[in-house]
Amino acid sequence: MYSHIISEKQGIVQLITIDREHKLNALNIELIQEIGREIDRLNKEQSVRGIIITGKGNKAFAAGADIAEFSNFSAEEAKEMSTNGGIVFNKIEQSSIPVIAAVNGFALGGGCELSMACHVRVASENAKFGQPEVNLGLPPGYGGTQRLSQIIGKGRALDMLISAKTIDATTALSYGLVSQVVTIEELMNTCIQYVHNLAHKSPIAIETVIKCVNTMYSENKGFDYEINQFSECFELPDFKEGTQAFIEKRKPNF
Repeated sequence: MYSHIISEKQGIVQLITIDREHKLNALNIELIQEIGREIDRLNKEQSVRGIIITGKGNKAFAAGADIAEFSNFSAEEAKEMSTNGGIVFNKIEQSSIPVIAAVNGFALGGGCELSMACHVRVASENAKFGQPEVNLGLPPGYGGTQRLSQIIGKGRALDMLISAKTIDATTALSYGLVSQVVTIEELMNTCIQYVHNLAHKSPIAIETVIKCVNTMYSENKGFDYEINQFSECFELPDFKEGTQAFIEKRKPNF
């Protein structure tokens, strides 16, 4: 059914696994659209009480975007990519079925943005979070500047965004970026049990709560501004140098 994700129904739980372990589950354009189609299907069918998104293996939830895929994009192509990806991440955020990110390792760049689009984040002890896009001469392009600020606050978000630093699971917990940290062995069972606990709550009330919380940010124009700034950076020399340095595995010379 899909090329880059595996979606399995386990009773009242739907488990979506990013299936690009050989690339540390890096997000490409097609993969993101596959997640979007699956979220649409599940919300239409309403046959499960919770959705868990995770990455295959124990090293990465999603270690960023697939940079080689967009390294030669024009600003117009970048805007289309960012806009379409943003639509998918909004679908996750607005899902009437709760979505839990089981963060099993690296959640960097687009991977961190994907986790933040989920309603709840549970991390394994080896999880790492970061938005390193400035190393590529870019801001985040899938809502990272907006959701990170909303979740952990402006000061901490700016610190992470402009320094490109990576934080560990313990720090993510102290920042409020994740709600729980468990061992890698306990991660999936913890998330499954979370969904089973939700089964004792009113699904209509849960859906209403999600809508109410999202309404607080519904007039936020920052997402559109981020998309425009992200795409415009594709025409600048810093992006060319940043992506080339990444591909060549060297430090960029800005």
